[in-house]
Amino acid sequence: MCNLYNVTTTRDAVLQFTKAFRDKAGWNEASFDVYPNTLAPIVRVGEDGQREIVRATWGMPTPPGYLKGKNYDPGVTNIRDVSSSWWRRWLGPTSRCVVPFTSFAEPDPASQVPGARVPNAWFAQNPDRPLMFFAGFWTPWKGVKKVRDGEREFELYGFLTTSPNDIVKPIHFKAMPAILTTHEEVDLWLTGSWEEVKHLQRPLPGNMLVVVEPPVKEPKEDMLL
Repeated sequence: MCNLYNVTTTRDAVLQFTKAFRDKAGWNEASFDVYPNTLAPIVRVGEDGQREIVRATWGMPTPPGYLKGKNYDPGVTNIRDVSSSWWRRWLGPTSRCVVPFTSFAEPDPASQVPGARVPNAWFAQNPDRPLMFFAGFWTPWKGVKKVRDGEREFELYGFLTTSPNDIVKPIHFKAMPAILTTHEEVDLWLTGSWEEVKHLQRPLPGNMLVVVEPPVKEPKEDMLL
């Protein structure tokens, strides 16, 4: 399960790639890691039909049966079973988004040193870490993410996963994110019917992904997350 990714790019690069009309995210960081239940930029189609960058919280609403009496919802970051009635409500283009990233992590238990934390393996399209996008969903939601904060209004997002390719499978044999790498794929995901886009829930070919070193940490100025 991908629960950590990095964005090392510029707002202008995302605007240009996605043909977004406006930035409502206040993006000002050169590089940052994204964890569940933190704010990060996504690109969606706004109410006026124009594409926009906004900030949303990573973790879609959890199906009630999985909350098991909890009085808060930790959210679902990765979505795979789109045949579920719970997820079908968000399959239309008005609920879709693309999530910019340049590398993502999967836990790598095989590399764990005894007594130490499980390290992450990092993946990118190539060592230069070009901009890519997760195929995602978003929704407005009112509820409790943290008990101490009480009920609040959120805009949430998550992204599709699929079977792993030959690069990811040795590290994480269950799944990998569904990744978009071209302007055409981004355009289709944001505008097409589900029948037109469902084929994008597929593993990226193995020759389009490599294992890379962890992202270099940049000095933090004004925090986005």
